[in-house]
Amino acid sequence: MDQEIINLYDEYTHKPLSRNQFMSRLVKLTGSMAMAMTALSALEVGYVNAETVSEKDQGLIIEGISYPGDDCIMNGYLARPNTPQKLGSVLVIHENRGLNLHIKDITRRLAKAGFMAMAPDALSPFGGTPEDTDAARAMFTKIDASKNLNNFLNGLNYLQSRKESNDKTACVGFCWGGRMSNLLAVNSESLKAAVAYYGGQPDAKDVPKIKAKVMLHYAGLDERINAGIPAYETALKSSGVDYQLFMYEGVQHAFNNDTGGERYNADAAKLAWQRTLELFSNTIK
Repeated sequence: MDQEIINLYDEYTHKPLSRNQFMSRLVKLTGSMAMAMTALSALEVGYVNAETVSEKDQGLIIEGISYPGDDCIMNGYLARPNTPQKLGSVLVIHENRGLNLHIKDITRRLAKAGFMAMAPDALSPFGGTPEDTDAARAMFTKIDASKNLNNFLNGLNYLQSRKESNDKTACVGFCWGGRMSNLLAVNSESLKAAVAYYGGQPDAKDVPKIKAKVMLHYAGLDERINAGIPAYETALKSSGVDYQLFMYEGVQHAFNNDTGGERYNADAAKLAWQRTLELFSNTIK
């Protein structure tokens, strides 16, 4: 697919660009409404493909949970192995579409790998993630950044408070959640590992606060996010942070999302996931 079309879709999903504005520009790029709809169907998320680990898996225990947030009650989705063993915990942070079927499946994948995993719904203060992805994206513009950070820090505390916890926590986030992973690394002294998939970077001045091991997955064609890499990496190096940075050449932003159509890249996603699980096994098990 033409990179200009993919870049336009990336702009649509990350900036306040209305559906009508997006479609008008897409028609101009493709030449017709029919071609525009064909391109859109290849790019939009298809949750019919979301389940790779069944919710009925007998080896897992799945719960809807709630915990105190900053002036709100945070809701989330928790999955853990059906075992008496104490477990390392992973906070899973969704993209700017909210807590959807794909992120719930990511949470189950982590549970299947032997961790207690919990995905909070960042839109809990507004009643939770709606089914309409455009409505969900619009709700993200209403989020109070300071309260939102506290809500996710409280999520880490909630995981540590669970009787199943071994008191070791990590986080993994994607896109919007990738930036949140970086911010949790800056703001949590107890976090053992933070993994960010194509996420925005924290302020360089805050990087010396990081105590966790950091793993960064970037897409080679993701110019918007990659523009922030040099300053972040310089700060990581100068601060002596234990980090790994992986660039997956020739792939798009959101390459890990197997419900994401043309942008998904199976090879890059598999390799990044292997590296992520290895880090968690080395830090929180």
